[in-house]
Amino acid sequence: MEISLPPIPAKRYFTIGEVGDLCGVKPHVLRYWEQEFTQLRPMKRRGNRRYYQHHEVLMIRRIRDLLYDQGFTISGARNRMQEIIQSERDKKRNGEVLLDGVEEFDAMDSRLPGHDELGPGTLAHPIASAADQMVSLRRELFEIRDLLSLAY
Repeated sequence: MEISLPPIPAKRYFTIGEVGDLCGVKPHVLRYWEQEFTQLRPMKRRGNRRYYQHHEVLMIRRIRDLLYDQGFTISGARNRMQEIIQSERDKKRNGEVLLDGVEEFDAMDSRLPGHDELGPGTLAHPIASAADQMVSLRRELFEIRDLLSLAY
């Protein structure tokens, strides 16, 4: 029962409704998956509104594939996602080519406490500004790469 998902537009942030449309799942399912998959942490702004980034949309599509198309249980999909992330981190350490979006997991793990509540551009600690800017720049470069790959 595989459905064709639309291409992911070149945007920085996506609302929960947009992500639902892009991934073929309802918003309440996305909120549930946030509880089950610790790697899935959209940025939350005023009123607890969720804003997803490109790598999170890719992660949701991968979770959806594991659950709906490959028949994994939530627990099995959670374990498989951990294996995928660990495998990609190992490849990164060895200088191998990574899957799209997985390289962002390392940046997500290094977020500062309170970063989600503050929003982008607001820093919890001034020393973190250079690292935060590098993460932001890296994301922008990946977005540009994705745009260029669509053109060719």
